[in-house]
Amino acid sequence: MPDYQAFTQLIKDKTNIDLNLYKEVQMKRRLTSLRDKRGFNTFKSYFAALDKDQALMEEFLDKMTINVSEFFRNSKRWEVLEKKILPDMLKKKSKLKIWSAACSTGDEPYTIAMILKQYIDLNNVSILATDIDEKILERAKQGIYTERALKEVPQDFKDKFFVHKDSLYVIDDSLKKPITFKQHNLLSDPYPNGFDLIVCRNVMIYFTDEAKNQIYHKFSDALVDNGVFFVGSTEQIFSPEKYNFKLLDTFFYTKQG
Repeated sequence: MPDYQAFTQLIKDKTNIDLNLYKEVQMKRRLTSLRDKRGFNTFKSYFAALDKDQALMEEFLDKMTINVSEFFRNSKRWEVLEKKILPDMLKKKSKLKIWSAACSTGDEPYTIAMILKQYIDLNNVSILATDIDEKILERAKQGIYTERALKEVPQDFKDKFFVHKDSLYVIDDSLKKPITFKQHNLLSDPYPNGFDLIVCRNVMIYFTDEAKNQIYHKFSDALVDNGVFFVGSTEQIFSPEKYNFKLLDTFFYTKQG
């Protein structure tokens, strides 16, 4: 068995993460670069080291997951959420249940909380924020960000929801209250359900078509009827009806009742 294939099987046995469900060319390139940087010339020797060294394993998991995140990423789409999608939702519901999947450093669930705080008491909102990477979730819980992550945040939100300390920005505690951070593997863990809105952006591009197909079906099942699924700006769903979705707006889909 070739070196990389053997490595993917060993990783699956140890962590339950199936690297074969990620696009191989991109993933293999990323991991080969990391392996070489650490001084190993085969994946076999690299795994032997990962197996013994927790810090090395954490670094591998961090590199394997794609932690690119910022507040209000692709801000025009967030505008559609605020001006078009949420008003319709709030006409029908006084409480909202939301899932920010593959939330990385927490920018996305905090963005959702910032928008909602203008229109609804956050005591009536629950936001589940999940990611495969436990280390990144710890950072998300702290809610401390650099100026770069805030480049799309409107100035009044910056003033209202962040405390500026040295060169860092600390998120206001009121935005943390509705959010529960939890580890979750989109490819293998059971999906929670009953959500009015699911946001999963800029992660599906790394998965194979087979993995995407499974995930879209599971997200559809996790939504209530007429719930909304918000995807990233390179991730439009072709044949959304296959998943019981209907296009609502660019990159927004609604589950048909």
